[in-house]
Amino acid sequence: MDETVIREQLVDLLTKEQAHVGARSAFDGLAPENRVRRPHEGGHSPWELLEHLRLAQEDIVRYTLDPAWASPPWPEGYWPATGTTPDDEQWNGALNGFLAGLDEAVALARDRTVDLTARIPHGEHRTYLRQILLVADHNAYHLGQVVEARKAFGDWPTE
Repeated sequence: MDETVIREQLVDLLTKEQAHVGARSAFDGLAPENRVRRPHEGGHSPWELLEHLRLAQEDIVRYTLDPAWASPPWPEGYWPATGTTPDDEQWNGALNGFLAGLDEAVALARDRTVDLTARIPHGEHRTYLRQILLVADHNAYHLGQVVEARKAFGDWPTE
């Protein structure tokens, strides 16, 4: 088996727009007034989804790389406080933080010193490969929700 191919495929899964929207595209061009708007009752706003993506991804990556990492409490540690309205600085900070965390997951996938199939020493039998796939899977699911919300608002490019 060619490990290079697996690593390239993981990077593509994390960064390319193949079977799902990419992280940057999901938020690109989102009207500021739609950041905290909910697509329907019980649905999450793009702001809530962005913060959830950032917090969950940070937890997955930090847990994978840092044996001293303590995960936040579930579920409140993975979502912004209800009724939070971010200003431009908070929004951009969250978006940049999410993208930086994604870059860390990509770097892990590319790191040839890491055996992707090895169990993380502190990882409760989890492997590095599992963690990278978890980031990709979680991101794809919630980025799809961002797209659906934007479509409901009429705030998604048609071309």
